[in-house]
Amino acid sequence: MPTKKILFLFLSINLILLQSSFAQKYTAVDNIVSKYPKNFDTTEDLAERIQKDFTSEHDKARAIFSWMAFNIKYDFATFLNPPRTQGFTYSSEAEKQRKIKQLNDKLIQKAFKSQKAVCEGFTALYQHLASLVGLKSEIIRGDSKTRLADIGRKNTTSNHAWNTVLIDGKWRLVDVTWAQGYYDSSKGKMIKEFAPVYFDTDPDYFFAKHFPDSGSYLGTKLDKNEFLNGPLIYNKAIEGDNKVKEPTAGILEVKRGDKITFEIKNVSKSDLFFYLNKKNQPVKIQNSKEKRGGLEFQITFDNMIGDYLTFFLDTNSIVSFKVVSK
Repeated sequence: MPTKKILFLFLSINLILLQSSFAQKYTAVDNIVSKYPKNFDTTEDLAERIQKDFTSEHDKARAIFSWMAFNIKYDFATFLNPPRTQGFTYSSEAEKQRKIKQLNDKLIQKAFKSQKAVCEGFTALYQHLASLVGLKSEIIRGDSKTRLADIGRKNTTSNHAWNTVLIDGKWRLVDVTWAQGYYDSSKGKMIKEFAPVYFDTDPDYFFAKHFPDSGSYLGTKLDKNEFLNGPLIYNKAIEGDNKVKEPTAGILEVKRGDKITFEIKNVSKSDLFFYLNKKNQPVKIQNSKEKRGGLEFQITFDNMIGDYLTFFLDTNSIVSFKVVSK
């Protein structure tokens, strides 16, 4: 098997591995929700159960997120073969809104009853359940950054959707679609695996992997170039708060013999920290020093480094860079 393919499979398998300390933050809510029935007769029944068990806005929003992530699968078949867009005619604005609501209600019920959905179904159902428990939620559509090939893309595209939910007067970012699992290319199928990092995600991390069609969030303009040209971060980096302080660019333009300095937060010299070379062999980081709560080190670029440079912490990928020869 070609080295690039092996590396891609390795990264895909490690893309969404959980860090127990992060998950423990929500153990109480998640443990209660994990004992809920897999199926409820109606969305109102589920909302009533959540209202009974939880009183705070934060716990209600989390309970919806967890139940959906535990029980609804990503509909990969529909993703590969999307249905035709359903059009309709109308003679007034009131009729237009009524028909839009009918289509949205149909989407919600299909996701809830079949327990399969793509991002449109996940986001519509989350918004609906939030409204039933007294929370305000909005749907945001935009671009997503998930693959090595996404580093340095020229343009954004509208290919994903996520939610914001208002909790205690503050809008929080939620991506239930990514919370329920991931696609394992080595098995050719979706894998159910709970990823709690996508509830109330830090905006800095969230917008490294999401870019709204509006180009802004809560009135603040986002930098499209930073999104397109920044490094690709993985769930492990979000879970461990492994922010890349240096370099900020995801594209490394180098010639043989060049040295680039890296600094990554919350990594220590005692950690198992390495990258894979072109032969898919792990190379442990050497001559590093702990600095400002993280690790600073240099990489010398030689002919053993391939088109992408991915760093691993305890066997989990945390960040990838694209390598371009000068």
